[in-house]
Amino acid sequence: MLRVDIITIFPDYFREAFDFGIIRRARAGELVEIKAHDLRSWTSDKHHVVDDRPFGGGDGMVLKPEPIFAAVESLAGARRRADIAAGKRVVLLSPQGAQLTQTLAAELAQCEQLLLICGRYEGVDERVAEALVTDELSIGDYVLSGGEPAALVLIDAVVRLIPGALGSETSASTESFSAGLLDCPHYTRPPEFEGLTVPEVLMTGHHAEIARWRREAATEKTKRNRPDLLK
Repeated sequence: MLRVDIITIFPDYFREAFDFGIIRRARAGELVEIKAHDLRSWTSDKHHVVDDRPFGGGDGMVLKPEPIFAAVESLAGARRRADIAAGKRVVLLSPQGAQLTQTLAAELAQCEQLLLICGRYEGVDERVAEALVTDELSIGDYVLSGGEPAALVLIDAVVRLIPGALGSETSASTESFSAGLLDCPHYTRPPEFEGLTVPEVLMTGHHAEIARWRREAATEKTKRNRPDLLK
């Protein structure tokens, strides 16, 4: 079973987020356990302060390192990246991180435990990235209000790749990015809708021709929408 621990200042953000679809079934089937933890639980002052003004001046606040290090030590048993046990990954969700990919999601799906640190405000004290986390990840070249939406995206991408999470064992292997291309177009009934028709080959029952059409259509869609993938 994969254990996912989310470190956040807004644990209620995740209250019902995992009660639907594939993640709900994976939880019910004991393939994954997901818990959101309040970062303030690891503060030592009476006001449970988790942020402070940045050295050097500037706008906003920065999440302090002390409670984050304490949280990871409590949940993963280590305070330094070098001491994180094999099978465990500590992930900081950040616009400055490497981009999450399907290949990386598949790698994370093989882990025993994922700890996801959700940044807020102007970010997280850099010593967290320097000495603690194993991965600093972004879900795209844009800035969110915090790491919580990114954590949802990462969890969804990872959980569906856990063996047994999908209804079909071949579903994940034919999706976008799994073979370096976008997925091919899909159609269903009716065969004609407002003058728009389904490609005839898909209704022939000729499996080899259908497979050939799907490869060609996937390549064409990738050229049109994501030519960078073909490089």
